[in-house]
Amino acid sequence: MMYRSGNIKIKGLLFICLLMSAVLLMSFLITPGHTTVYLAGDSTMANKQPKAFPETGWGMPFSAFFDSTVVVDNRAQNGRSTKTFISEGLWSSIIGSLKEGDYVFIQFGHNDEVPTKKSYINEQGFGDNLARFIRETREKKANPVLLTPAARRKFDTTGTIVGTHEVYSAIVRKLAAEQKVPLIDLDRESQALLQKLGPEGSKKLFNYLTPGESINYPEGRADDTHFSELGALKMAEIVLAGIRSLKLGLTPHIAHSNVKPLYEK
Repeated sequence: MMYRSGNIKIKGLLFICLLMSAVLLMSFLITPGHTTVYLAGDSTMANKQPKAFPETGWGMPFSAFFDSTVVVDNRAQNGRSTKTFISEGLWSSIIGSLKEGDYVFIQFGHNDEVPTKKSYINEQGFGDNLARFIRETREKKANPVLLTPAARRKFDTTGTIVGTHEVYSAIVRKLAAEQKVPLIDLDRESQALLQKLGPEGSKKLFNYLTPGESINYPEGRADDTHFSELGALKMAEIVLAGIRSLKLGLTPHIAHSNVKPLYEK
């Protein structure tokens, strides 16, 4: 009897231990971990210092649209191309932090395509660098997403929007198709938005300021590349619409919360 009683106790303890282990395992499986969305790109995407206000990168409001399971890590920097993003170690910093299931949103072109800039890289080099970003992201079992560069504000004399990234955007689209990478065509979508607003109405999306309007730009500003707060928000909304359209795993984690002003005015 003593043996049977002890045996029963041991079996009971084993059952409790197994039950607790199962509960802990289920709790681990049910509780979602954090997914990081890395942003790799240029000034149109980058975080800005208050001294640059109202210039705003679209990555700033973008980070406010997700629930607590998603962290947006914006590594974009002003003036960077795929070439300088690599040479300055910005890309390796992403790869060093990347974990399985994370995302890397890759948007370049503005600085790659201008021959007079030190950041310039030819079409072949641009495509090769993007292919490297895709390959190394996938090697980490993470998810690359390609974006064409955001449109500049340029209209012809008839009030029709003019594309300024035609060649480099085409490279991004072609590579996305070949490598079966999700593509958000920010160039075409933002051009459509600018066309809808027209030559005058579209100014409110960019860093357009009259003299004395902003302490940061006392002489005023007429910038057809960089966004205002409103413009950055509109670009972020285009990207979010792309996420939904592509049915990316991030879609259920888009939170419909109000986006607060990014700076105190």
